[in-house]
Amino acid sequence: MVKQVATCTSVIDGGTFETNSKLQVRLARVYAPEISSPEGVRARNLLTSMINRRVVSYEVVAHDDYGRSICEVWIKNASVNDSMIAHGYRLPGDEPMG
Repeated sequence: MVKQVATCTSVIDGGTFETNSKLQVRLARVYAPEISSPEGVRARNLLTSMINRRVVSYEVVAHDDYGRSICEVWIKNASVNDSMIAHGYRLPGDEPMG
């Protein structure tokens, strides 16, 4: 896969954002609660603090049924996906090993 670069123009929820090229990106391996819940708002705020209005690099790993690109995303060399997971926003059943 090839890394691409874009600017995050808006954060939709704790796992989805839009770029300046109108691409809707869903974070791979990340699950955030619905935005209508308090925890969903916290997840969106966390993602916003990391990437909103910033240049990100991303690698498309799949596409979902809604036309979004499912991606691994980085700010510089730091994984946004791993950071969200470290804050507890992981896919159900995808518990850390240890």
